[in-house]
Amino acid sequence: MPTIVIPFAADGKTRLHPAGRIRRALAQAMFCDVLAACVAVGDTRVVTTDAEAAAIAREARAETSPDPGGGQGAAVQAGLEGVEPGGILVVNADVPCVVPDDLRSLLAATPAGCLGLVEASDGTTNALSLPSADVFEPLYGENSADRFRAHTAALGLEAVSVAVPNLADDIDTMDDLTRLQLRVGPRTQACLVQLERSVA
Repeated sequence: MPTIVIPFAADGKTRLHPAGRIRRALAQAMFCDVLAACVAVGDTRVVTTDAEAAAIAREARAETSPDPGGGQGAAVQAGLEGVEPGGILVVNADVPCVVPDDLRSLLAATPAGCLGLVEASDGTTNALSLPSADVFEPLYGENSADRFRAHTAALGLEAVSVAVPNLADDIDTMDDLTRLQLRVGPRTQACLVQLERSVA
């Protein structure tokens, strides 16, 4: 059974919405949809400092570990600690269109001993498939997909880009949510409906 690591920052991206309360509600709803897909596929570890998200994860029978600080890469490294080699996925918490079959597709499309990655349209990295935890390096940020490829090549391994639309479509802005609202998971859809009612 694969191990799946989800790093989660409860405050969400500042460009998602100017109001912190709304950003937090949307971030948590998206996290819940990602979590539901992940626990259906493998042993899931959530790395977060948010007590509510940790409680939700434990209720879903996922493991939790505290975010050590230092950004997304450090959080992923903490989640990968002690994970045995084999099927390992790292999935961002802002890809609420994801369903279990998308994760299985990423695993299946990654050749043995290789790194598989799903990049967003802006060149950042939304999901990784790792042959072992020690292949990971904290390379997130602008053009991170290229850095992951270069790092993998430096290790003498092959990096494979995997096209999984539901993983490639991350949520950075409200425009993204509007564009993808018919594809996002049920918790994100419910949050959007609630927000629409609150401003009506």
